[in-house]
Amino acid sequence: MNFTRIFDILEYQKTRFPREEALCGRTHGAWQKWSTDRLLTSTNILAHKLLELGIRKGDRIGIAAHKGSPEWLICDLAFQKAGAISVPIHASSRKEEVEHIIQNAGIRHFVVSNEEMAQFLDAPNPDLLISFEPLKGAQLLSDLLAETTRAEGPDLPEITPDDIVTILYTSGTTGLPKGVVLTHKNLVSNLKAVLAIVPLDHGKTSVSFLPLSHVFERMVLYVYLTAGVSTWFVDRLEELPTILKEVRPHFFTAVPRVIERSYERLHEQGATYGLIRKKLLNWALHLGENYPYAGGGMIPFQYWIKLSFARLLVYRQWKKALGGRLEGIVVGAAALQPRLGRLFSAAEIAVREGYGLTETSPVVSFNRFEPGGVHFGTVGMPVPGVEVQIDTPNENGEGEVLVKGPNVMQGYWKNEEATKARFTADGWLRTGDLGRIEHARFLRITGRQSELFKTSTGKFVAPGFVENHLKHSRFIEQCLVVGLNRPYPVAIIRPNFTELERWCKESTIHWTAPEYMVMNPKVEDLFDAEVNRINESELGTIEQIGKFILTADEWTMENRLLTPTFKVRRKLLEARYETEINKLYDTN
Repeated sequence: MNFTRIFDILEYQKTRFPREEALCGRTHGAWQKWSTDRLLTSTNILAHKLLELGIRKGDRIGIAAHKGSPEWLICDLAFQKAGAISVPIHASSRKEEVEHIIQNAGIRHFVVSNEEMAQFLDAPNPDLLISFEPLKGAQLLSDLLAETTRAEGPDLPEITPDDIVTILYTSGTTGLPKGVVLTHKNLVSNLKAVLAIVPLDHGKTSVSFLPLSHVFERMVLYVYLTAGVSTWFVDRLEELPTILKEVRPHFFTAVPRVIERSYERLHEQGATYGLIRKKLLNWALHLGENYPYAGGGMIPFQYWIKLSFARLLVYRQWKKALGGRLEGIVVGAAALQPRLGRLFSAAEIAVREGYGLTETSPVVSFNRFEPGGVHFGTVGMPVPGVEVQIDTPNENGEGEVLVKGPNVMQGYWKNEEATKARFTADGWLRTGDLGRIEHARFLRITGRQSELFKTSTGKFVAPGFVENHLKHSRFIEQCLVVGLNRPYPVAIIRPNFTELERWCKESTIHWTAPEYMVMNPKVEDLFDAEVNRINESELGTIEQIGKFILTADEWTMENRLLTPTFKVRRKLLEARYETEINKLYDTN
């Protein structure tokens, strides 16, 4: 069967490859497994119950959850069948953002995962409140799903591909969020495009730990359901290593920080090894970080011999810690360090980076799994049905990335001015991202157009591009590059303290605490050498970092210095470090 609406994917799975473990979530520490039949029955029951409770086609329902779960997907698909429009709210949103979303979308009905999320929303006198866990004044989801019959009431409305599925509020680094309107046609087109290029088939297993309030992980779950892949939800990221060994997935999606953390654990384990075993680990990691053959091609015999030993003695144990069956990891939300992509590929785990926006449902481009389909440092080739072009490219072929395709949003909810500004006269979506085409067909993102700054020399610098290159260093975890109307760019650098501590021990430098180590002269010398190396080998003259400072401060979503999609809030960070930045220039 074909499908034209998102909720049709359950019928599609049942027809082609029904699963006994389609979705699995943990309740009080025990796994609860949902078969295809159970999911289909539950969504139908809930859709009818919503109508009985007064929900009508076009009503907006806010959903706030502290984690992804089968219940989240059941509600999502039931809303669609009832014709309601879901409005996910990030659990890390600020109070003023939540208030704006509720008011702007006109939300009177809510679904929450628990009491904490209900207090987080603080919605006064909602018409309907549904909770995954017992909550005073709320309808308990399990009670609603337990009803096998329904009273006389309205039939499910007719739903067309042009009907709205969801309004997703973007988590911009400045200003209040805007509501991206996506239809079944938008999402289904992207779902089918992704299915055509990923090596998924029924019988495979995945784990999910990213928030479903983001369109990235939500689309991934739609893909898994359509392909017949069993998905197991992780309650907390801290549990991921244990669940990977238990579930033994073939695929999962991640943000770069998860990949970096896996790499760091290798070094943490290596710190406990003896001298010979530690040297073997470091040799294997260095070999993998320089692996150039992920995109295909013949491997020279001498390198192949070394790689075979590394896979036998080191990588095999690493893969075992990741479950032993892992075939691929799809990375989004931020730039992946190319050396880590090469290392995982050397270990026979395909890490593939893609690019997209909430406004594009979300996938625009993706590095493929087949030979010749990947170039690390790029975000891959456009997916089927999506067009990409570079607007008014400069001498380096760089300009704003424009996108056109059936996946592009309908516009911003109740914001015609912002919608009009986002499109060109001939209908291309302005992404706001700067990029260029490399290797004839691969897209490289080099920064955000809105973040460009001009130095006092009159030259423009894309700070995101420079920051991504700085983070190629294993010693740099986070950084911020500034330099508006200044003679050269400078950087605020937060070290990767796991790597730094390991280096200090190897260099017989006494380790105390991060806040003191950033002032250690030998540590400063290390970072001076790292920055100089990247300046000379990876950056153009106008992009090179003139000076920098090290900080032990954490930049997180919790302290509002990162957005829910892990982008730095530049204005907040620049204000926070204004004194230190001025001192860097005052010492000329």
